[in-house]
Amino acid sequence: MALRCLIVDDSPEFFQAARALLEQQGIEVVGVATSAEEAVRRAEEARPDVTLVDIDLNGESGFALVRTLKANGDTAGGQLIMISSHAEEEFAELIEASPAIGFVAKSDLSAQAIRALLHR
Repeated sequence: MALRCLIVDDSPEFFQAARALLEQQGIEVVGVATSAEEAVRRAEEARPDVTLVDIDLNGESGFALVRTLKANGDTAGGQLIMISSHAEEEFAELIEASPAIGFVAKSDLSAQAIRALLHR
């Protein structure tokens, strides 16, 4: 059974490219969301195994979103992974303090990177 993923990002260009890449690599993208409100709704509907959350959602905090998803229960968003075009070092303390299991730079996004975080 393929790993089921939700992508939360405010850039249509990114989530379309990420969806194509991840699906090519064997991950089923069960939805995309461009805002926190939409992400919560999609997570509840799709029940993904993993949710990729952009740190900056057009002014909304990805960190606040992962806290909301976690508060809604482990099954709502599955495992949570922060993503960003910025370097991990810029947000290391916030990532560590969040309920996310880790971080993947957008430029390094791949099925392998996701699976590596899931199997730590």
